[in-house]
Amino acid sequence: MPSSPLRVAVVCSSNQNRSMEAHNILSKRGFSVRSFGTGTHVKLPGPAPDKPNVYDFKTTYDQMYNDLLRKDKELYTQNGILHMLDRNKRIKPRPERFQNCRDLFDLILTCEERVYDQVVEDLNSREQETCQPVHVINVDIQDNHEEATLGAFLICELCQFSTPRTWRTRSMSCFRSLRRRAAEPSCTRSASTDPPGRAPGAPPTLLKLSF
Repeated sequence: MPSSPLRVAVVCSSNQNRSMEAHNILSKRGFSVRSFGTGTHVKLPGPAPDKPNVYDFKTTYDQMYNDLLRKDKELYTQNGILHMLDRNKRIKPRPERFQNCRDLFDLILTCEERVYDQVVEDLNSREQETCQPVHVINVDIQDNHEEATLGAFLICELCQFSTPRTWRTRSMSCFRSLRRRAAEPSCTRSASTDPPGRAPGAPPTLLKLSF
């Protein structure tokens, strides 16, 4: 169990695989966690690389599950999509888009560079209300089931090192510890909005950590 109420968000593109695997593990460890996607639509693998299954973010996991079950039960059972959706619907009803959420978080973890950029861009576009710092960390995770599981455990370990009060002093040793355990990512990017006094509209402080 975490020693303090760290408010965590995990973000990938479609809120299906990587962010939901981390959501699942973090929630089981007692963290206050939510998960999101940043895409305009939810995309799942289809019968061919150029024929994905595309859904609106308002579509529930259960509706996606039943749709793919009807389309090709054997294919989507074999590639693990039905199993993934079954897990997802046990966690929450539907995918959520980060840009539509206004909740406050202490730590936002993204699963790829493009998603990281979209999250930071969205945060910078918002009107400053509380001037509360938020730390945004990118951990590159390949979008497959095996890497999602590995990435989720790395994210969990990162969160276990972190509390709202100790983040700045312990983050570097935490990143080094995680780096020794995995070959990827070779570089982790982080951003944090500055504390009160930051000019409205100014970009967050950026830190690039290389190992």
